[in-house]
Amino acid sequence: MANASVYAMLLVAIVLEVIGTTALQMSQQFTRLGPTIVVMICYAAAFYCLSVTLRVIPVGIAYAIWSALGIVLISVVGVVLFRQKLDLAAIIGLALIIAGVLVVNLFSKSVTH
Repeated sequence: MANASVYAMLLVAIVLEVIGTTALQMSQQFTRLGPTIVVMICYAAAFYCLSVTLRVIPVGIAYAIWSALGIVLISVVGVVLFRQKLDLAAIIGLALIIAGVLVVNLFSKSVTH
């Protein structure tokens, strides 16, 4: 699998996880059937896509990217969809997470480029 397609698969995994987490909020502790089904499908598909990327990307690097981008994206979803507020400390923390992903991807010899 080529590097671009591996990272595309990782991005798909992240997006599916974010959709699943959004549905988790909407499921109201699994009391609503539709969002609960979306949670299960998205999480299963996300973990499958993540597992495919592990053929090429080391597990620590893949998981760091997965979790970091997932945190940032779900924070944006929280602000946009659920009207949750982020204070300055949260915004700085999210910026540091993004910076960390960039450092790992641009400078680490552990990442396959």
